[in-house]
Amino acid sequence: MSKNQGGQRHDGRPFLDRHLPQLLIAPSILIILGVLILPILYSIYLSFHEINFSSNTYQLVGLKNYIEMFQDTYYLKSISLTVYFTVITVFTEIFMGVGIALVLNQKFKGRGFVRGIMILPWALPTVVNAVMWKWIFNANYGVFNALLLKLGLIDSYQVWLGTPLSALNCMLFANIWKETPYVVLLTIAALANISPDIYEAARVDGSNVFHTFRTITLPLIKPVVLILAITKTIWALQTFDLVFILTGGGPASGTELMTFFIHKNTFKFLKFGYGSAMSYMLSMVCFVLTFIYIKVFASKED
Repeated sequence: MSKNQGGQRHDGRPFLDRHLPQLLIAPSILIILGVLILPILYSIYLSFHEINFSSNTYQLVGLKNYIEMFQDTYYLKSISLTVYFTVITVFTEIFMGVGIALVLNQKFKGRGFVRGIMILPWALPTVVNAVMWKWIFNANYGVFNALLLKLGLIDSYQVWLGTPLSALNCMLFANIWKETPYVVLLTIAALANISPDIYEAARVDGSNVFHTFRTITLPLIKPVVLILAITKTIWALQTFDLVFILTGGGPASGTELMTFFIHKNTFKFLKFGYGSAMSYMLSMVCFVLTFIYIKVFASKED
């Protein structure tokens, strides 16, 4: 060991050898700093300012953008629509996904093929999914109208995307159809890790199907269900491309979820400060909900 002029000791190896790990990760750190940290800091800065594009000036407004959110009736409406969309999609996708996974976990002929088919909706890009459902719900030549007409459930073609509630429910249906297979996939993986001996012991003890699911299956897949609840909630709150393509936020702003409302105000009305403030409010909601999920559903052992 030798001392340098500052009195610090090093092992006598060349500088490159001693600092090679730091030098190797430096490019990654710089990339993360450039594409993640700096934009986040800049958007925080924007949320406390208003931009005048004519003079290219930034006016400090403090918490004005954050206060304005809760005085904006359109923003409050987008919150209610987002809550409706998120609650129904998350609950339905997890409930249906776990049920389908339990069925596909049983041994039957063609199980592998059915499992493969189940993944296809989730594998579709969201844009393709939205365009496909826009065609299906089309008022003039949509398959959905034709099917209901054949079954005698309607007397004439309906404009399913023509009223706010109907359009929102169509968007719900399209999202559930695409995202449920993801729940199925993760649940099947969790069920595969449960030893068959546990179920055999439960059958010997006289446990029925519902009791076995409640006392054995559900507790063992609870960590996966927790992860699904967190990710599905965050994804539902951040839904944008489905709204943009399927309904465009209409009719009468009836499908303007929070992300679409933020996009419209930021890039259409050029309210970058207001849009940044709303974006951070949405991020805070995601963080709080994640914390609540973990506290409510995760056991001490987890």
